[in-house]
Parts: sequence; C-alpha cells; structure tokens
Amino acid sequence: MCGICGFVTPRGGAGELGATLAAMTRSLAHRGPDGEGFYHDAFAGGGGAFLGHRRLAIIDLATGDQPLFNETRSLAVVFNGEIYNFQALREELQATGHVFATRSDTEVIVHLYEELGPACAARLRGMFALALWDADRRELFLARDPFGKKPLYYAEEGGAFVFGSEPKAILAFPGRTARLDPAAVGHYLTLQHVPEPATGFAGIRGLPAGHTLVWRDGRASPPARYFQLDYLPKLAGSVDALAEELRVRVTEAVRLRLVADVPLGAHLSGGVDSGIVTAVMAGLTDRPVRTFSIGFAEEAFSETAKARAVADRFGTEHTEFTLGFAAARDVMEDVVAATDMPFADPSALAAWHLCRLTREHVTVALNGDGGDEMFAGYQRYFLDPLADAYARLPHAVTQRFVPWLAGKLPAQGDVPVEADWRAGIARLAQAVRLPRAGSLARWGSYFSPWDRDALLRPEFARAARLDAVRGDTVALYEAAFAAATADNPLDRGLFADSSIYLPGDLLVKADRMAMAHGLEGRSPFLDVELAAFAARLPVRCKLRGKTGKYLLRRAFAPLLPPRIADQPKRGFGLPLAGWFRGPLRAFARDLLSGGRLVKDIARPEAVEALLAAHETGRADHGKRLFALVMLELWLRRYL
Repeated sequence: MCGICGFVTPRGGAGELGATLAAMTRSLAHRGPDGEGFYHDAFAGGGGAFLGHRRLAIIDLATGDQPLFNETRSLAVVFNGEIYNFQALREELQATGHVFATRSDTEVIVHLYEELGPACAARLRGMFALALWDADRRELFLARDPFGKKPLYYAEEGGAFVFGSEPKAILAFPGRTARLDPAAVGHYLTLQHVPEPATGFAGIRGLPAGHTLVWRDGRASPPARYFQLDYLPKLAGSVDALAEELRVRVTEAVRLRLVADVPLGAHLSGGVDSGIVTAVMAGLTDRPVRTFSIGFAEEAFSETAKARAVADRFGTEHTEFTLGFAAARDVMEDVVAATDMPFADPSALAAWHLCRLTREHVTVALNGDGGDEMFAGYQRYFLDPLADAYARLPHAVTQRFVPWLAGKLPAQGDVPVEADWRAGIARLAQAVRLPRAGSLARWGSYFSPWDRDALLRPEFARAARLDAVRGDTVALYEAAFAAATADNPLDRGLFADSSIYLPGDLLVKADRMAMAHGLEGRSPFLDVELAAFAARLPVRCKLRGKTGKYLLRRAFAPLLPPRIADQPKRGFGLPLAGWFRGPLRAFARDLLSGGRLVKDIARPEAVEALLAAHETGRADHGKRLFALVMLELWLRRYL
C-alpha cells in the first residue's frame, strides 16, 4: 500500500521540477510512512517525466522500494496496492526469459507490460493503481483495479499531465488552483459522495475503476475500460453444489489476502460479511486472529455485541472502541482532509477511529466490503419491486395520503434507519417519483432532486445544470443500469451499485480512512474471480423473498454463531439526529449560518428551515445537516 504521483511536462528545469515532485510526494506521506522514491527522465530542451512514490512496506521489506524497473531500465513503474497472483505471473514471465531483481509483486508489472502493453492490466488479480513510464516510446500508462479499491486522479495543466493517488498531490503542482465543480456538488447532495470521474474540483478527474489511460505526444487518450462484470450466462447446478463452490472461492480469496510480511488482522462489524471473513481467516491460520470493532454509547446503533459473539466463537484477540459525539466531532476536519472531496458518509467518522485503533496493533486488516454489491445484501433490492407495485396504486394514495401520513409521523432518528418504520413511510412518497434504476436515490438519498432544488440558490443550480424533476444524478444510475450485461432488474441494479456507489463511497471511505493511518485494507469479496462467479449466480441464489445474500448465508451458516447468518442487513449508522439536537447543535448552527455554503450555494432560509425543524423535533434532518456540515468544512479547507 502506497501513494503515487507524478507528471509529464514539456518545460522546466530539473531542479525546480524535482522540487515540485518532492512536494507532491510529501503530500502523500500518510499513505507511505516507510520510505519514498523518485524517478525522472529529462527531455532535451526542458521538462521531462517525473514519478514519485511513498511506501508502506507490506511485501519484500528489504528490496521492494520503488520505482522499479525492467532489465534495461527503459520502463519505470510506481504502484499502489497488492497483486495477489504475482507469484504465478513471476514464474510465467521467468519462463519466457525475464530476469527479476526483487521479490516484490510490483516488479511483475514492468515485465508483464513488456509482453502485453496496456493489456497487462487485465492479468493483474488484486487492488492497484499504477503509473508506468516507457522512456523509449515517451509514453505514460495509468491503470486502476477493476472495482476501484485504489484511487488515481489526473489533470492537464498548462501542457503538463499530472496524476496522484489523491487530489491533494495534484493541488501541489504549480499553477493548479482549487476551483469548484458545481455539478459535483449537486451529485453530492443526493448521493453523499461525488461519483467518479468527478471530484468536486473543476479540471481534476478520477480514472474510473477498471480503466486504463495512455498519455503520449502531449495528449491523454480517453480512459479505456478493460473490465466489466458479466451477469450472463447464468451458472447451472443445485443450490448445494453452488454453495460448495462458493465456500471454496471465498476461502481462496481470503487465503490470497493473508500473504504479508507484517502483522495482519480483521475488521469485525457484527454483520454477515465480516463474520465470514473472520471465520475463514481463523480456519487458515494457526494463531488467533486479531479483530477490531467500533460501537456507540447509544445502544440502538451499536453492534459490538454481535461482533463479540463472532470473536468469541473463533477465539480471536478482540479489541473494541466506543465512539461518542466528541470523538466524532474532533475528526470531521480530518475526514475532510483525508478524502479531499465532499464526502458525507457518516460511518467515515467511525472508520477513522477504527483504523487508528487497528494500526496500533497490525499493518493489514481484512474487511467485508463488497459483499452487499456482489450478493445483493441491501434491503432496497427486495423493496424496489414492492415500490414499483405501490406506484401503481391510485394517485390519491401515493401522492396525497402517504405523504400526509409521513408528515404526521416524521422519523426521529432514535434508531437506525433500517429499523425505523416511520422513515420507510417517508421514503415511499419519494420512491414513486424515481425509477427502479435509481434505487440508491430512491431509498438512500439525503436530498431528492426536488429537495435539492429547493435548497440551492437558483443561480448555483443553473451553473450545475441540474434537472429538478429527475436530476442528472438519477440519470447516472439509469445509464449504468442500461449498460449491464444482464437480463433482470436485480443484476442491473447490482451492476449500477458496483459501478457508482461502491467506488464512489464505500471504497473511498475504506481507502482514505485506512491510509490516513498507514493501514492497508484488503477486501476478499472484491476478488475479481470471486466477483465474476457471484455475478453469474442465478437471481434465486442472491435474493429470496426478503432475504438477501441467500447463497452466501447458506454456505457459511454452519460456521457462524446463531442468529448471525440469518440477521437482516443493517447499515453502519451513527446517532446523528440526537447529536445535532444535543451536543452538536450549536456547532452545526454556528457553522452553517454564516459560511461559504449559504453565501454561494444554498438559500439561507432553506438551511435555517432545516436547522429549526430538526432542533424542535419536527423532523429528522440529521443526515442532511451532516452533509451540509461536511460540505461547509470542505469549502473552507480547499476553496
């Protein structure tokens, strides 16, 4: 796990450009506290290609420093991530005559590139973002892993092409100023994150997951997709046979992620996915697994008891942390600085502390990320067909009675949203106005397109080119829904979530919160071969009635403690409603009443209405207020 950055520029002296590279690399020091490395290929007449690297040493501690090269040093690579099939690739490449100088997984990339060129990305099984400079061809090659576990951003500035693991590295390049992208803010208010390739900064783009990019002769090619999950043809076989194959594949995915030359452990949430990862780890290691959990003083939101049950079942060395409002408030600015982008997933506050705690004991932590997107774990997957049926009821029910009832019974936020029937009624009124393709916006948006339109200043909404009826955010999901290689709505929805929500929210949170503390996170459920198998499972193996992840639960139920395998999906919610009515009330009001948000983006009276309704208990606007707070903090830091 590391941080990478660099640029290709047609002008400038080696000294000043070297200083620029050093500054960019220093901005990523948190991603790689164990060392740094630099490379440059100077051009006649000025300028050149420059690569920087910060290292978190995981494999080949002695000889794995980067950049790494091929035999003639005509290729140089900087790399962030892990290649889990590197040993097999190494043997294959050695058989064709390639000579290796290290034991590092990174070195296979330059030799594989010699054989395959940009097509080498499709052979890498792991998580990665990489930049490779071909000095003979004067060509820069970028690639990002299939699901976007490792980030990579780029910009073109005054004839230069600049890239980095985080936007902060690009912002360190001379001449690059932080400018707001209004459309990204519109997406953020609905999704709680900025969907790639947008970042919130005008001119800085993310290389999409599963894509490559080539810069040559002063211009970058459009990103080219090299990976996409195929949901057809469906696998045949009995449920028992498929469950057995699933057990084998999950075990293999976990086993590959136990390769490390440093201590490792697991994040244990109390849910099915992290419980399965811990169970499999316990069966593959001869020492107790180190597990780490975080909970809340508010018992309704805490699942540490379930996590403890899994830890007890497998005799792990278990460590817990309890998060209160003060600790959450203390790291809001840290989360903003870590993500660089507008980001309002509240669980990032908990993840920050969990990763800090974990890093005190281990350097690598496995997690359960991706299980819901691969195996259909979210409640909305079974709610969507019900919402479609509900939408066909008389208009008097869907547009009059239910909205009236929702207004009389507002959600209070005293329990997680999945357990709050009042929140469900409120969502019904929104569900009928949005298509199934926009499932996340239907059930999980903080501001619906019309709520967002009511919040924003008209001039800002025009600058963002927002559609108040449906919203361009929903159009993003509709496009992904239509692009899926699938023949049913569930698989299309899974593809949309794995293309937008997974890389834009969950994996941003997982990467940034871990790397802020020099911790490497590994996600077995996002193993590319396991994911390809999951995609082709029949729908009945993913969702049966209200039970999501049906086959996954069935395959591993014998391993897990009672009631863990069959518990319903529950998100990692924070008690924001109570915090913003109580100890964080003054903080939120002071921050939002006179800041950049109400000056440039939102109508002051709309923000005041949200604050007043929440403070008096007339509505639960906890998540909305959190989104506005995090946006204000981002505006103050970067703009």
